[in-house]
Amino acid sequence: MASPLVFAPLVAVLGILFALAAAPVLRPIDRFVSRVSLAAFGGFARRRREANPGKVAALQGAHVAQTYRVYAARTFFYATVGSLAGSILGVYLVASVLVFLGSAPASLQSRFPAAVQGLFVDGVGRFGVAELFVLFLASGATLGVLVAYTAYQLRWSMPSYRAGERERRIDVSMERTVAFLYALSRSGMALPEVLRILARNRDVYGESAEEMAIAVKDVDMYGADILRALGRLGQRTPSEELSEFAENLTSVLQSGRDLPGFLKRQYDYYAEEAEAQQEQFLELLATLAEAYVTLLVAGPLFLITILVVVGLTLQDTLTFLQFTAYLLIPMATLGFVVYLDSITETATGGTVTGEEASEAATRFQSIPRRSAARTDGGQTAGRATGTELNRQRLDVYETLRPILYRLRNPLSVVRESPTVLLYATTPLAALYLVVRWWPLASAGVTDLTTYDDPLVHAALFVLGTFTVVYELHRRRVKAVETGVPDFLDRFASTNEAGMPVVQSLGRVVGSDLGALTTELERTWADVQWGARVEHAFGRFRDRTDTPAISRVVTLTTNAMQASGDLGPVLRIAANEAKATRRLERDRRSELLTYLVVIYISFFVFLAIIVALDVIFIPNIPVVDATASPDQLPGGGGSGAFARTAQLTQATKDAYSLVFFHTGLVQAVCSGLVAGQMGQGSVKAGAKHATVMLALAYGTFVLLG
Repeated sequence: MASPLVFAPLVAVLGILFALAAAPVLRPIDRFVSRVSLAAFGGFARRRREANPGKVAALQGAHVAQTYRVYAARTFFYATVGSLAGSILGVYLVASVLVFLGSAPASLQSRFPAAVQGLFVDGVGRFGVAELFVLFLASGATLGVLVAYTAYQLRWSMPSYRAGERERRIDVSMERTVAFLYALSRSGMALPEVLRILARNRDVYGESAEEMAIAVKDVDMYGADILRALGRLGQRTPSEELSEFAENLTSVLQSGRDLPGFLKRQYDYYAEEAEAQQEQFLELLATLAEAYVTLLVAGPLFLITILVVVGLTLQDTLTFLQFTAYLLIPMATLGFVVYLDSITETATGGTVTGEEASEAATRFQSIPRRSAARTDGGQTAGRATGTELNRQRLDVYETLRPILYRLRNPLSVVRESPTVLLYATTPLAALYLVVRWWPLASAGVTDLTTYDDPLVHAALFVLGTFTVVYELHRRRVKAVETGVPDFLDRFASTNEAGMPVVQSLGRVVGSDLGALTTELERTWADVQWGARVEHAFGRFRDRTDTPAISRVVTLTTNAMQASGDLGPVLRIAANEAKATRRLERDRRSELLTYLVVIYISFFVFLAIIVALDVIFIPNIPVVDATASPDQLPGGGGSGAFARTAQLTQATKDAYSLVFFHTGLVQAVCSGLVAGQMGQGSVKAGAKHATVMLALAYGTFVLLG
């Protein structure tokens, strides 16, 4: 029996790896790793900085909260630890293999080549000391070098990947950001203040606003002038478009030229770029749709057909069919959906704070958040005053109000956030499965056909309920956003005619703007009850909870602080909203074709699978599994189709079950892809997945 000390290096390596894995979560360990890395590799990393400008740029573009010296030193440290850990683990791995070979059973030994079978007999004793040393050294060095190289490349690829993702999101959000800068600068607001407002609304204007916030921090926290901050922004950003924009903006500010005119030209340029990029995106989607139909619909269909023919005539292919249905199709579809999501993600800026947070920020702004001055010489320091008790009650109320709102208005919460429904339907579906499966499992039933029906019912329940709520939410958002351009046009026209903001709003509320009219009437009632227009608009934004309204309210409320002449600003916002609607309408009409293609391909897939299950398999003759070869049709010959004559009913049932499950899996996968491709969201795919799953299940139930 081996001594426990033999495993001491292994335990030490595992402990070190666990500590390094916990470093991002535990700050003391993280600081210790940084100190050790800097002490060991800090000087070398500093000297390598000039030779790696691309890595420095990747760190800056990814907004990594570490300098190049610290990040590089930690990378070298991780690579070193990885090499040592890999070497030690390699030694233990080879030793485990040798011990296993020496104690393997005879039934396993016969399955290996003759060269390996000698190791079963002699085990470790077959090698001398020098041979074992060379074997352990080679295995440890190989695995150690491999782990060190992997750790080094992975550490440096992560910033590059994140910088590339940020570059894409910055480019997508440039049009809206420049429109915001143009609108507020047109209202007379100074550029530094415009950038500050943009930085405060990063959740609305996306990654380009996040990048601008760094320039604002340079000005406000480090005392840099706006020209130097914009220059550093152009050098640091991963986006070439933003870098060029910052450089041109710096030139305009230095020369004293017309800033709103420059921003207007830039906005027109980015609007044209958005249209060109959408055309390229639609062409890419056309290619991806054809690739999906070819690789993930027709490809598995041909593969399944060939495997069935081979399995019924030559040798058993049921295992590979199960691998195709349960693993290959879902994993390939998952990768395809993730890729689609990565290229269709847009900086919509739809993240808003919700009704509760908005009211908390506006309703009690007049109450100062500081303790009342004491006039009793501090004698009441040990007990709370009436004002302090009221403030404590107010804090408790503000903490509980979001929870109480959700408990009192569950339907409103579900309507505003459809994903909340999954927290209720998923446990109910799980409970249904437990109720249906528990008697079967208690009785020892192992037939999968008795378990899959409840699973399909639960999936249809979860997907169907989510589909209903999500479609209601989506249609409400679409109906509200449809009236935004008309609202902005009329609001701008009345303001340009000389009406104040409040009167302009009252005049617009009386017009017909579809689903937007109801929300505007509530906003107008809010103003009539004494609320400021900015606060009423803030609550209007949180009630509608749409990206378009969020941008409009952010732009309008900030423009009010600069000037009462909102006409030009509202006109710019109206043009942007119209351009966005036009692009979305064009994209929706183009993607409808690909949606139809996916549905047709699924129907073809389902038809062939059903034909194999209902027509092909039942017409193959079966025999008794206990019959002797002489009793089989044809005397159990040895020809190419001899196995067909030996097909049993159990084998046919197994193939039918795989066909049934393949149709269900393909229905869900095709539905999710249809939603991601047609509307840019997997959530939208729940509708298509529900329809396809119901059709597939109903077809098999009716015909099978």
